Amino acid sequence: MRVGDQQPPWRVVRAFPQDNGAALVHLHNVSGGVLSGDDLHLQIEVGPWARAQVTSTGATRLYRHRNGAASQQTTSIFVAEGGLLEYLPDAVIPFAGSRHLQQTRIVLAGGATLFAWEIIAPGRQAMGERFLFDSLRLHTRIETPHGPVLIEEFLLQPRARVLDSSARLGSYTHTATFYAVQAGRPGTDLRELERKLGEIAVQESRPGCTIWGTSALASDGVIVKGLSTTAHSLSATLAGFWAMAKIFLTGEEAVPPRKLK
Repeated sequence: MRVGDQQPPWRVVRAFPQDNGAALVHLHNVSGGVLSGDDLHLQIEVGPWARAQVTSTGATRLYRHRNGAASQQTTSIFVAEGGLLEYLPDAVIPFAGSRHLQQTRIVLAGGATLFAWEIIAPGRQAMGERFLFDSLRLHTRIETPHGPVLIEEFLLQPRARVLDSSARLGSYTHTATFYAVQAGRPGTDLRELERKLGEIAVQESRPGCTIWGTSALASDGVIVKGLSTTAHSLSATLAGFWAMAKIFLTGEEAVPPRKLK
């Protein structure tokens, strides 16, 4: 593992070797969160047939904007031929009054594999904050040699559009997403993976508390979406989807990232 360049507030803490030959990398924000006006850029490249697991040392905290200055984060990821990336960050927590734009572009070469997830919280609920942020916009794009297989635009503006409408989040407060993509995987395999992940989704869904759904992408992958009234079981359930998808696509077991103390 090589760190090309790093500047505060982000820092790569350490790369741990894993038994399967992958490098486990921890990203740490030394400022404790994303501040008003921050413009953060993260670039990850996984070489041919290389393996990496990237996680964070804690939740991404989005602080209140000052003087109208929003924050933004741009993440660019490239996985070369036959490479594998597991991108497993902790939850994003938008504090009251925050404004944030997150843009993520992931490009997979032929035979490359991606497992990734994302959790969005409604705010610091222990502090009485629930959808008190100004704006949270997430743009995600995943490309393979077939072209774009996912383009997603996610915008939450609680002050402008009430989120507890049945047309939006309803009674749910947390959102979760899991991606399993392998460039060049046959469609028949993806439909079978969709079925297997769908079985987990049914088992883990409890309407009124947590609901999950799965869908095969146009090619090369499967997406899982979840809504919940609590963060309590989200990480464990995402890990279950990941474990199933990794066995199916690679024949290997998923190894949860070791967190720093």
